[in-house]
Amino acid sequence: MDLELKTFFERADRVLARLEPLLPPEREIIDWSLTLAARWQHEPRGGYLQPLKVNLDLSLDDLLGIDRQRDLLTANTRQFVEGMPANHALLWGARGTGKSSLVRALLARFAPLGLRLIEIERDHLADLPRVVQQLADSPQRFVLFCDDLSFEAGEGDYRVLKSVLDGSLEQAPDNVLLYATSNRRHLVPERQSDNDNWERIDGELHPSEAVEDKIALSDRFGLWLSFYPFSQDHFLSVVQHWIDSLAQPAGLRWDWDETLQKEAIRWALARGNRNGRCAYQFARQWVGNRLLDA
Repeated sequence: MDLELKTFFERADRVLARLEPLLPPEREIIDWSLTLAARWQHEPRGGYLQPLKVNLDLSLDDLLGIDRQRDLLTANTRQFVEGMPANHALLWGARGTGKSSLVRALLARFAPLGLRLIEIERDHLADLPRVVQQLADSPQRFVLFCDDLSFEAGEGDYRVLKSVLDGSLEQAPDNVLLYATSNRRHLVPERQSDNDNWERIDGELHPSEAVEDKIALSDRFGLWLSFYPFSQDHFLSVVQHWIDSLAQPAGLRWDWDETLQKEAIRWALARGNRNGRCAYQFARQWVGNRLLDA
């Protein structure tokens, strides 16, 4: 080999060795017959779907006291999985009341029928067209899941989501649907000043443009499901359910008595809320302590 050509190849090898760490790694194509869930990972020049290992132990029967919400979203998801028309869904309301758990439980129920779950963060919603493009030719049915969706005052990103819902998901292949959870019904904080410019025209009340703009975002979701704080009886029934679910596999015998109920109530009072998350945490703490003492 010519000396100059050899020198050229050696220099080229050194340059490639320095450039290779700067290049994005090759992404494996996901086998959706084996992968049940993935998370969208944003990158400056695009993004990719990262497969997730999911736990399907959570059942719809574990979600107590939200029967109406569970039945409505289950029916909507069944329609979607079976190729029938279905709606994007917004699950809004008090924290810890089962919104995210309901979506995960639906994956456990419908995964054998082809349902798959894609997690996407609020800050990456502008990437939705890229995500949809990667899913378009798959035979599975995909729920794009955005947990804790909300926008602060002054942020303009919610207008991006409105255009995405109308401009991409509504025209997306029929194997893609969006489920979102939020603590706010309209996703954007509402100010008293927004209501200062309401008008009455010919006996009809017309909201200001600020109110219309904020309500229009949640209007993009065809199915609204509301979740409310637990009553004390509801909270205690959930505590009892989770203690039983955790104690039985461990062979722990226990009694649901007044002392245990008061202990659960004190636990909730110390945290300032009564919800499913609080009930589950108390059950884990109580069962764990009893197992240590056994």
